[in-house]
Amino acid sequence: MDRDWLAGTVEEAIEPDIEIVDPHHHLWDTVTRYGRYELDDLRIDAGAGHRVVETVFIDCGANYRDDGPAELRPVGETEYVAGRADESDRTEGVRIAAIVSHADLSLGQAVGEVLDAHVAAAGGRFRGIRHSGARADDPTVPPSRTEPPAGLYRQADFVAGARALAARGLSFEAWQYHHQLDDVASLARSVPELTIIVNHLGGPLGVGRYAGRLDEVHAELRAGLEPLVALDNVVMKVGGIGMTRFGTGWEERDRPPTSDEVLEVWGDLLRWTIDRFGPDRCLFESNFPVDGETLSYVVLWNAFKKVSAGYAPAERAALFAGTARRVYRL
Repeated sequence: MDRDWLAGTVEEAIEPDIEIVDPHHHLWDTVTRYGRYELDDLRIDAGAGHRVVETVFIDCGANYRDDGPAELRPVGETEYVAGRADESDRTEGVRIAAIVSHADLSLGQAVGEVLDAHVAAAGGRFRGIRHSGARADDPTVPPSRTEPPAGLYRQADFVAGARALAARGLSFEAWQYHHQLDDVASLARSVPELTIIVNHLGGPLGVGRYAGRLDEVHAELRAGLEPLVALDNVVMKVGGIGMTRFGTGWEERDRPPTSDEVLEVWGDLLRWTIDRFGPDRCLFESNFPVDGETLSYVVLWNAFKKVSAGYAPAERAALFAGTARRVYRL
């Protein structure tokens, strides 16, 4: 994320009194491809004009333990973020209210030990697991860092691990690409007691063999999402639209897009998703700093406010904060 480049498009935050719970951001205290992104960086963005009061940290592979059993090493991320959340409680600014980390659900019922370790480390903030299944049979499409096998969400051991997650009252973050959404539907049917939160609009790819096929991909995405509408245990995160793998090409421009330009590409799909799932099953997300590769935090939330302008006040309240508070039990 290049803040100097992002400063090439400056907007004032519109409707600054709308309360926001940002249910998807990451933290890194080391330099990654997205740069360092710590509590102070989050507060720069969350405090730039919109009224962001709480956030949910989502797994990103940060600060795993260096030793001990491999399956328990991701608990280091929860320990790290819990420390930042404690700091956010003590100091002025946005508060990290919940933590979602990683555990290998393909361990089956044995993953219970890992889940319990996360819960113990989180200081009452632990809410669930993200185990990505994102992969494409195309070397130019970035896979998940966990390098998942094909059909991960359908495997018997994975389903058993998902049941262990549900038994503890925890939720599951599904991160996959648009051509894999049938796997999410299969998991949702297999474990109906598990709340599944689909990340980033379902993952509409726009690179590799999907480059230049935006309308076609969005049509395929709609078809893939439609079966999920009937599954009450599935919730949709409406965001991720700044990721370079979604193929907008904004990162190659001299300046980032405005919120109106964002809506030219994404507005119809965002509204379709909200209309099909309903505001009580949708939540806007920032996905920062990853979305910061192509657009600023202020511009992103301005786009969300513009796209939702036609909804009733109670529906907007759900999209910006209420659904997140309910789903993550804040």
